Amino acid sequence: MQISHSLVTASPAATQKIASDIAKEFARTPSDHARVIALSGNLGAGKTTFTQGFAKALGIMRPVQSPTFVIMKIYELNKKYLKHLVHIDAYRIETVEELEHLGFLKLLEDKDAVILIEWADRIKKILPEDTMWLYFEHGRGIKERILELKTKSEK
Repeated sequence: MQISHSLVTASPAATQKIASDIAKEFARTPSDHARVIALSGNLGAGKTTFTQGFAKALGIMRPVQSPTFVIMKIYELNKKYLKHLVHIDAYRIETVEELEHLGFLKLLEDKDAVILIEWADRIKKILPEDTMWLYFEHGRGIKERILELKTKSEK
């Protein structure tokens, strides 16, 4: 069964508030494997803004930027159920094997990790079935964003 919710935000701060709420829920919920949040949307639609709000809510105070050229960054956390935030930018990934070479499949086994993936639609065939999908769109106003949250991708 797929669950879907649409939200409209009027500012980057509102997008980050949604991310913060989700992050706080993840931080207090145990899991038997890494939780994956797939972020999909056009350039400038809010994927990195969301990730910044998520990271800040988990206590990461240093700047969080999209790892476009390094592909992946791992941040250490000090939460009961989260010890690692993995931020991946799959924009430059041409084959899923490239991500597998970076140890992605091993990361999926880490019950203390949450993995946020920008441009996740490029690698959706290797993402777990329970991946949370967030689709970002530009809204009517310059800062408005439309976020659609789905509990399963449309593979």
